[in-house]
Amino acid sequence: MIDILKSFIQATGFVGMDIPHLIMLFISCILLYLAIVKKYEPLLLVPIAFGMLLSNLPLANLMADQVTRQPIELVQEAGKQIMVITEHSEIQPGGLLQYFYQGNRLGIFPPIIFMGIGAMTDFGPLIANPKSLLLGAAAQLGIFTTFIGAVLLGFTGPEASSIGIIGGADGPTAIYLTSKLAPHLLGPVAVAAYSYMALVPIIQPPIMKALTTKKERMVKMEQLRHVSKTEKVLFPIVVTIAVSLVLPSAAALVGMLMLGNLFKESGVVERLSKTAANELINIITIFLGVSVGASATAEKFLQIQTIQIIVLGVLAFGMGTAGGVILGKIMYKLSGGKVNPLIGSAGVSAVPMAARVSQVVGQKENPGNFLLMHAMGPNVAGVIGSAVAAGVLLSIFG
Repeated sequence: MIDILKSFIQATGFVGMDIPHLIMLFISCILLYLAIVKKYEPLLLVPIAFGMLLSNLPLANLMADQVTRQPIELVQEAGKQIMVITEHSEIQPGGLLQYFYQGNRLGIFPPIIFMGIGAMTDFGPLIANPKSLLLGAAAQLGIFTTFIGAVLLGFTGPEASSIGIIGGADGPTAIYLTSKLAPHLLGPVAVAAYSYMALVPIIQPPIMKALTTKKERMVKMEQLRHVSKTEKVLFPIVVTIAVSLVLPSAAALVGMLMLGNLFKESGVVERLSKTAANELINIITIFLGVSVGASATAEKFLQIQTIQIIVLGVLAFGMGTAGGVILGKIMYKLSGGKVNPLIGSAGVSAVPMAARVSQVVGQKENPGNFLLMHAMGPNVAGVIGSAVAAGVLLSIFG
């Protein structure tokens, strides 16, 4: 009876519990608190945090790799023992979350998420004002400046690329690129990316106000022109062809984004559009979030690199916001004061939060100002821009 009790105790997780595991469980609980109580990106932080909790439970082995064992037999031959490998191998299954993780490792989940985003996105404001594409491009400044900073800190090119992409404020893109270039950094990068996306209303306004004058913030912009259905249908087709020919490595993300948008705008596949925008993206979000969180094991997460990634991530996000606002100021000058520079901050691809921040900051200066639709142009352009930036980095370091 005592032996049975000892065996049971040895099989419990308490035996394998140590300080690193306790720290990771504490971090996962903090993230759950932020997601549930503070409502910081709950749709992704809840599965990410719970995946982190699951993978750091001692002896649960939910992220264990599949192991193939080749049994060896000792054969007596000419008075000597010879080791012979048997024909039949033994396969020890991996942990449940390891199989979920294959969707990230193989680059399946993020493009499907992009398809769902495309099915929910209206590119009308971008089509009506093509110049806003430049603001979306300018907001990618944070990606490349942070890439340089990460390299100077000793990160390799692929690692620096994965850290820099946080500046695009696009979680699926960050996960896609990191899983391809630096999978060992996936946990910290994903947590940083989604945390900063949730903090858009806190991080952006001080930067926007510091770089603009009251006069600039009060500018009222003209109403956007009407966009025809033909334009909306042609847009995803043209963008897919153009981007894929120039940058084939971005075809997976941009192509799936535009496929989802074509479902929406064509008007002939309403069932597919609704599925992509609702059931499918929700299901994949669960698998993606849990598996990404599960990759943040104590051995990988509790490193000095994690702190560096978090610091570089907020710098990337800040630089991206600044890049968009600065180009917005240039457009303000060139247009004779017709462009409100605040819409430049929406060039990061946190849709639609960044556009809402532009609206809120602008309305505080001028209550009659409505910048939301103008800001949506750079905002959706930022989604394309971050995917293209990821494609550039993937083509160089992939």
